[in-house]
Amino acid sequence: MDEKELALEAIRKKLVGKKLTYKEIYAVMDEISHKRFSTVLTTYFTASGYSNGFTDEEIFYLTKAMVDTGEQLHFKGIVADKHSIGGISGTRTTMIVVPILAAAGFTIPKSSSRAITTPGGTADDMEVIAPVIFNKEQIYKIVEKTNGCIVWGGSVNIAPADDIIIKVEEPLMFESFDKILVSIMAKKVAFGSNHVVIDLPYGKLVKVHSLSDANLLKKKFETLAGKFNIKIKVIVSETDQPAGRGIGPLLEAREALRVLEQHKDRPLDLEERALILAGNLLDICLEDSNQELREKVKAEFENGYNWAKNLLSTRKARKKMEEIIKAQGGNQDLVSEDLKPGKYVHEILSPHKGKIAEFQIINSTVLAKLLGAPHRKRAGIYLQKKLGENVDKHDILCTLYSDSQTDMHEAIETLNNMPLYTIDH
Repeated sequence: MDEKELALEAIRKKLVGKKLTYKEIYAVMDEISHKRFSTVLTTYFTASGYSNGFTDEEIFYLTKAMVDTGEQLHFKGIVADKHSIGGISGTRTTMIVVPILAAAGFTIPKSSSRAITTPGGTADDMEVIAPVIFNKEQIYKIVEKTNGCIVWGGSVNIAPADDIIIKVEEPLMFESFDKILVSIMAKKVAFGSNHVVIDLPYGKLVKVHSLSDANLLKKKFETLAGKFNIKIKVIVSETDQPAGRGIGPLLEAREALRVLEQHKDRPLDLEERALILAGNLLDICLEDSNQELREKVKAEFENGYNWAKNLLSTRKARKKMEEIIKAQGGNQDLVSEDLKPGKYVHEILSPHKGKIAEFQIINSTVLAKLLGAPHRKRAGIYLQKKLGENVDKHDILCTLYSDSQTDMHEAIETLNNMPLYTIDH
């Protein structure tokens, strides 16, 4: 049986709920990664995982096969990484965590994705301020200069089958838990990461709906990481709204820069979430660092969180981000206020006095996409009001931005059926 027939047989088996061997899974990943499968066959395989799921052994095989059918990078020593399972627009912590870890002296080559279920992935946001498409040799040079990078993983042929499967999933804005797990961990392994923090939010309006599901996924991450000798910390948190106020590539990039600049209008919720992630990542990196560094950090800062906070408040993380931007071919002198959103503007006003009781994350994603995000980078939504805040009648709840008048009109019309806010009287 040749490889294509083996791959087809594997899909048939999985569709009826049978377990697959590594050889069968490798055959499927190889066909997908080399674009020898039609979109229909790729969809069949992707759908088979939704209905029947994968065993822990199959998840390991899938991750390994995704890595083995693409490029791999290798760095010496401790290699840090942070990843969110995504699904929450307006929560762009990576662009804060990476420069913090790099400023601390750790290697953190960040492979990021483009938007899947949100109006902007980290790669889309970073591309607002610097190029993100590089080959392996260029990435090595950037990391050698700065300790870190934020690049699009798809440009390096890292786990290429994953990027093709993502395109199949994108129209439905949906990923299975197993697919989330494999997608993230394959890219960590391929980029040589060995110390990883995972941001795992849950809530009724995000990818993972319950604490029990979040804990199940956390356990799966820990089991899979162990098989690849990766030290991992999974941070589970209940989430019911964006951590920042900007939704869409430019607005999210501006938020991240404001935190790094310690700007007076920076989003404090986003800053705190980034500090928690960076602090935990520093802690697990310190566990395997030399004794001198451990003792120094313990004496000066007590823990990773305080160290991260110091690197942020002293602008050392901001300086490091400038180095990364320059190394990636961007303008290192760019500041947050240089980033101007779309020219067409519409303000959504409160219909009555009250308190913000609920924010519709899914609706915000749909509206931001209608406005043009992520392809029109200046499109998006800026939230003036968030959960628990009091509003008066005609207060501005949020502002819509677009570079297309047609897109703006469509978004405004859609608001009638997809409101962003629930306001209690």
